[in-house]
Amino acid sequence: MITLHHVPSSRSFRVAWMLEELGLDYDIKSYSIRDGSLRDPDFLKRSPAGRVPALDLDGQVMCESGAIVQYLCEREVSPLAPAPGHPDRARYLEMLGYAETMASLIEQLNLQHVFLRDPSQASPTVIKLTTARLVATLKGMEIALGEEDYLLPMGFSAADVMMGFNLFAAPYYVKLDPFPRIMAYRDRV
Repeated sequence: MITLHHVPSSRSFRVAWMLEELGLDYDIKSYSIRDGSLRDPDFLKRSPAGRVPALDLDGQVMCESGAIVQYLCEREVSPLAPAPGHPDRARYLEMLGYAETMASLIEQLNLQHVFLRDPSQASPTVIKLTTARLVATLKGMEIALGEEDYLLPMGFSAADVMMGFNLFAAPYYVKLDPFPRIMAYRDRV
């Protein structure tokens, strides 16, 4: 039995997407960022930091979307993750990390724009700097994509699942028009 502890439009979407790609049966237990359910003692036993995703799997609980995606690929011996020794392995690991770098910037912008209880506490300086850093990661990704259809030469992979979520969230804060390769890639994903 697999249970995904999930908040819609959060990084737990990556895990739901990966479970679907792997064709695994799972249940979803939904939470809300605003209703206090992530601070419920039962949930905190699964995710001590009170964050999603959390995944009940194989008698254990895992947190952190990147680790979960990587573990699921290894557990299922999935072609969506190049094995150690594969020519795309280093790039795969790099792109998993790059996706988390970008996601952390989106998270900071979410906090500043959406989740501060008192909007007057939002820092224009933090918003400006974080937005500039997000744009810089997009510029780097535009270059890294080159003429490839996906992040890895081997084709669609778990790294695309990790990055794909970001590219649905980033347009809330930056325009993707200056990044035609990214926009085409997002459409493919």
